[in-house]
Amino acid sequence: MIQRYSRPEMREIWTEQRKLEIWLQIELLASEALSAAGLVPAKDLAIMKAKAAFSLERAKELERTLNHDVIAFTTNVAENINDQASRWLHFGLTSSDIGDTAFAVQMVQSADILIKDVEALRKVIAAKAREHQFTPMIGRSHGIHAEPTTFGLKMALMHDEFGRSLERLQAARKRVAVGKLSGAVGTNAHLGPKIETYVCKKLGLAAATIATQVIQRDIHAEFITTLALVAASIERWATEFRHLQRTEVLEAEEFFSKGQKGSSAMPHKRNPITGERLTGLARVIRGNAVAALENVALWHERDISHSSVERIIFPDSCTLLDYMLTTLTKLTEGLIIYPENMKRNLGLSLGMWNSQTVLLALIKKGLTREQAYELVQRNAMKTWQAKHAGQCDADFKTQLMADPEVAACLSKTELDKLCSLDFHFKQVKSRFKKLGL
Repeated sequence: MIQRYSRPEMREIWTEQRKLEIWLQIELLASEALSAAGLVPAKDLAIMKAKAAFSLERAKELERTLNHDVIAFTTNVAENINDQASRWLHFGLTSSDIGDTAFAVQMVQSADILIKDVEALRKVIAAKAREHQFTPMIGRSHGIHAEPTTFGLKMALMHDEFGRSLERLQAARKRVAVGKLSGAVGTNAHLGPKIETYVCKKLGLAAATIATQVIQRDIHAEFITTLALVAASIERWATEFRHLQRTEVLEAEEFFSKGQKGSSAMPHKRNPITGERLTGLARVIRGNAVAALENVALWHERDISHSSVERIIFPDSCTLLDYMLTTLTKLTEGLIIYPENMKRNLGLSLGMWNSQTVLLALIKKGLTREQAYELVQRNAMKTWQAKHAGQCDADFKTQLMADPEVAACLSKTELDKLCSLDFHFKQVKSRFKKLGL
């Protein structure tokens, strides 16, 4: 089961025991509200509160005969009350009143944990970003050298992305914090809105503005798709770190603990297994999001096709994302950074990452964009050819200075200034300031 991956706090939320505990809480709150409204006698309410209890084993035993989990539960609770007062149990309610309302409580509690997970992750990312604010490395587009960046900027980008994850989870928490006690088709015919509002408020929920027998499943689909989006961001950064660990790159690497083994066949291997695991698990939550979307379309005031799906995808998605976030936090905190390899890799393209800088400088000197582009590309191609020919002077700036047309526009001093990391990193501090890092 996927649930074994996450922390005990998250797993506990989705246990059968916890679910029935919330059911009982809802039942007693409804009786409490009915007593305040003058329907349930105070002495009966006192008996219910004193004696109402359930046994998970007994409820399961009853369900095997009754084939209905809520009736098995209410029957078991009534057995324990063992008094005429039990007639008020589940008064005016339908199964989904307690099921969906409890479900909302579980989602809210899960969201609270996930929000804390993201906050903890962002603290680790922020520390890494500040540490490597000016650690130079090559930026890549299409997997090919582009222009220089810093590892700190890369981590700042990660921090910003998970800021959106945090906002999405907070919004999703608010969206799902909705309960209902409006009856078999949502008309409040047997329990007035005041009862519904009272119970929901006690649980930290809002009463649904309108419902059928169930709370509409677009709300639940939004919750799961939010989790899938967060998982996609986890996958995005797990993939990034996996690429940076490749032998030919090796700019960053997952921590490899003492005694750890990477391959049953090849003792030398240090594989990015944690990143690969996270990449794979993101697919599971994406698949669950599709199932949640399929649950939106129910027959009329409700059918039960969504129920069996939700019993799997919600516990699994919440517990799995909890695991993924805490695992990414550990991966990021323990990430081994290799600045010397970043410097080495920067040199592989022989300064050609200055091509746009020179292009724009030539345009400023009065050349058309086409003329400037042709000049810069011509010298870049010469640099590539010289490099492949094994020439030791295969350097982009050297090629540019040797080109009379370039030299007529830009002096050596100007080229030295243009072809520097300082030119590329002059806005790094302002970017960090804007991000609050």
